[in-house]
Amino acid sequence: MSPLSRRMLLTAGLAGAGTSLVAAAATLGRRLGLVPPDAGGIYGAGETLTYAAHRLVGRHAMAREFPRHMISAAPFANSVIRRDEAFLHHQAAGFATWRLAVDGLVARPTSLSLAELRGMPVGRQITEIACEEGWSYIAEWIGTPLAAVLERTGVGPEARYVVYQSHDDNAWDSIDLEEARHPQTLLAWGMNGGELPVPFGGPLRMRVPRQLGYKSTKFVNRLVVTDSLAGFGSGKGSADAEAGYSWYAGI
Repeated sequence: MSPLSRRMLLTAGLAGAGTSLVAAAATLGRRLGLVPPDAGGIYGAGETLTYAAHRLVGRHAMAREFPRHMISAAPFANSVIRRDEAFLHHQAAGFATWRLAVDGLVARPTSLSLAELRGMPVGRQITEIACEEGWSYIAEWIGTPLAAVLERTGVGPEARYVVYQSHDDNAWDSIDLEEARHPQTLLAWGMNGGELPVPFGGPLRMRVPRQLGYKSTKFVNRLVVTDSLAGFGSGKGSADAEAGYSWYAGI
């Protein structure tokens, strides 16, 4: 056999071994829950590596918290589309009849008023919200830890994700249970010592400080606990992922 033939055979063998290793790693990653739902896209390999690395070595990491004097004097409320009539009705009534629905793979489906949420354990944090568009600000966020709501409703053992939906039908997202149960993940109903203003997502927004700002969806009104994201949109896990952003936006 000529040196060239041996070289070609060796190269082909290494390529085949590499392909097998990648396939084995992908299978193991899925079994361990380390593959994001949008892994099939053009950037899937990089997104999977980022997500898996954060879950393997950074699962207990905390987002940076700031002293009170660093709260931004003029936080930026990015524009949103006009709210629907149902939302405007709630707003006119001071959100007195507004409720958060919680269902899916839970033992006790429920709906919670703002008063009920405020009567649960309260979390406070002064963290930065950073947008992929380049703006950011630091604010105090006050709310109910998402973990407390999940504990109250009883999450099924097969559950893997929490989908959060909004009064804005074009805005929905999801996080895995690891992120949902993180102590800094809040259902925020307060900001800088007062109620959460409507331009910032009031009466309730998700606050996920370990990820980019688009994961902190405004106007949240429903949580769905699920074992699969296949039945939501195209299965990529969020409206933003369907628009080309990463489902996992860890920072």
